[in-house]
Amino acid sequence: MKTAITELLNIQYPIFQGGMAWVAEHTLAAAVSNAGGLGIIASGGAPCDYVREEVRKTKALTDKPFGVNIMLMNPEADAIAHMVIEEGVKVVTTGAGNPEKYFPMWKEAGIKILPVVASVGLARRMEKYGADALIAEGCESGGHIGEMTTMTLVPQVAQAVHVPVVAAGGIGDGHGVAAAFMLGAEGVQVGTRFLLADETQIHENYKEKVLKAKDIDSQVTGRSTGHPIRVLRNPMTRKYLKMEAEGATLEELEVMTLGSLRRAVVEGDVKEGSLMAGQVAGLLNKRQTCKEIIEEMMTEAVDVMEEAAGRFCKR
Repeated sequence: MKTAITELLNIQYPIFQGGMAWVAEHTLAAAVSNAGGLGIIASGGAPCDYVREEVRKTKALTDKPFGVNIMLMNPEADAIAHMVIEEGVKVVTTGAGNPEKYFPMWKEAGIKILPVVASVGLARRMEKYGADALIAEGCESGGHIGEMTTMTLVPQVAQAVHVPVVAAGGIGDGHGVAAAFMLGAEGVQVGTRFLLADETQIHENYKEKVLKAKDIDSQVTGRSTGHPIRVLRNPMTRKYLKMEAEGATLEELEVMTLGSLRRAVVEGDVKEGSLMAGQVAGLLNKRQTCKEIIEEMMTEAVDVMEEAAGRFCKR
């Protein structure tokens, strides 16, 4: 399938793998890129040297394009921003902040820049400063979220800018891909479904929780702090929300959640760990390889669109 995104990034399918901290490492990123999508390495809060090593390991596993997601709240964001140039990374996505100060050096290095945006205002600003495309992420997604839903955000961003838009949040099958295209997107970013990929190096306990999740099993913590995060329900989230409702300070809440994502991903602690996952988790019911996930989603998307076109054209 050819879209403005596949042409821009020289990839086979317009599917990105989300930059999930502690999850999106070289094994997963390379598998997605080799399957025709865009694999992404997540910097999260990791040091620059770790991210550099992940880039080099990915290069050893694929000759296809891949990207690095830079979490701008990372204390070493400046170092990582320079490292991607040194290592010849071709695509950068950004989150949790404004990356415009890095644009000139990234543009000079020929890097394609795709910031994650949660509002039309930020989308317009990123386009003004030279973004090559934008990832419009709705609050259905796992992890750090904004306020707008994918259904409302994507068409407004697509109509407000002239660069291609990638839809993210709540997309886990071909129906979601087709819907994103109908809203004006040229590609999609998928996170939660890739948690169940065979190549994803997360603890088995985490995968089982995602696999067994129902439609109402995700909830948002941290709304009162200004840093809302969507996760799967567990004892930690219940305790967090209780403390939040009772007026706990940001510092008190941060102490409780410090290292909680790593506990879930690496140690398999599904009670006190932070099980970041989107609302689409309730839709997922099987494990597959990255190649199977991508090809199934694209085949289903084409079938859905052709069926819809045939049905409505008869009227």
